[in-house]
Amino acid sequence: MHTQKTPQSNTTNVNDIIENNELIVTDEPVMKIAIDMLSKFSLTNKLVLKAYGEFIPNAVAIANIITDNILKGNSKIDKISLNSEISEDVGMVSNIQIVLLKN
Repeated sequence: MHTQKTPQSNTTNVNDIIENNELIVTDEPVMKIAIDMLSKFSLTNKLVLKAYGEFIPNAVAIANIITDNILKGNSKIDKISLNSEISEDVGMVSNIQIVLLKN
């Protein structure tokens, strides 16, 4: 399995919540990220998961773990956006953005 480069973003470090409550998903274990997100939900009612290329399934799994298991009935997936970007370095890379809301 090869490592997928992520397109340039305005984040300083991946997997850090930034000012607009976004989280870039990498190859960290999905349960670890889901648990880390619980503490972030205590600070805000909206979080955005973003993933690129091979990490898209991780973002989907994290969103499902949070909404269907951990915060069942207290959170929901508000919106899912899919897109692709073309870069000279890696070619076409798909990406996903999942907006989670806490009730």
